[in-house]
Amino acid sequence: MKQLCWSVLVCGLLIVLAGGSVEAATQKRHPAKKPVAAVDDQALQTQVMLDRAGFSPGEIDGRMGTSTRRALEAFTKNGGTPDVATAPLVTYKITDEDAAGPFTPDLPEDMMEKSKLTSLSYKNLLEALGEKFHVSPALLKTLNPKATLVAGEEIRVPNVADTAPLVTPPAVTPPAAPAGVTVTVRKSTSDVTVTDTAGKTVLYAPVTTGSERDPLPIGDWKVNGVQKNPTFAYNPDLFWDADAKQAKAKIPAGPNNPVGVVWVDLSRPHYGLHGTPEPSTVGKTTSHGCVRLTNWDAQKLAALVRPGTKVVFAE
Repeated sequence: MKQLCWSVLVCGLLIVLAGGSVEAATQKRHPAKKPVAAVDDQALQTQVMLDRAGFSPGEIDGRMGTSTRRALEAFTKNGGTPDVATAPLVTYKITDEDAAGPFTPDLPEDMMEKSKLTSLSYKNLLEALGEKFHVSPALLKTLNPKATLVAGEEIRVPNVADTAPLVTPPAVTPPAAPAGVTVTVRKSTSDVTVTDTAGKTVLYAPVTTGSERDPLPIGDWKVNGVQKNPTFAYNPDLFWDADAKQAKAKIPAGPNNPVGVVWVDLSRPHYGLHGTPEPSTVGKTTSHGCVRLTNWDAQKLAALVRPGTKVVFAE
């Protein structure tokens, strides 16, 4: 019965609209045409609506998967109402800065080889635009089957509200975080919720929380600090599946760094909440114990915490 009720709710919420325009900070956008037939319009509309509301479905892929359903449930329980005035897609003109990169097209899998590079940038413009608009590269290609992805070209993208550069220079000071928020990571539902002092949810997102070999350390912890665009101190002794021939190494920063573009350090040694180079796997695969989010969700979370913020790891 619960499943049926959610199906009815979803159908009632998912209305694809056209018209209107959105003025972004650096780009003027106009409503785009309806997606091609291969895209699930209803799922896409829901995912964009949730993303804009701060209830992340993770990577927007045009499918009503588990993460999207859980985000929708959290959104409605928090008193959210569907945004029916915003078109799910807009057109975006690729800028010279977008096309310029830098890119790291040949990313090695081996940690020792990664440590030899100067940065771990996006592999290509498709991957960069995917993260900029919180969308899977596969869906972006489906929405733009004839696109060549060059500067000056207009493409259709999800109408997400925050499209600032993903990598923030360490020198930039973020806005002061609100006092009194609590971060709760739940193992059973693979999600993180940030609540204010009144118990209202201010951020929800899917996460990967560990594995049988590296279980989530249930308990109460605190935030020690936030590092933007971090390097990664690789220590094979901390990984049960590491190659015995590997040694400690410094892995350069970048969105394809093992911890993505932000690291929220916790009072539990060697644990943190962080981004990932593989947003499609969040909530679907295991990790080596830390809490992994998409890069864009990790940045949103990092902006809400400060040293001393309470973090609860729950079953």
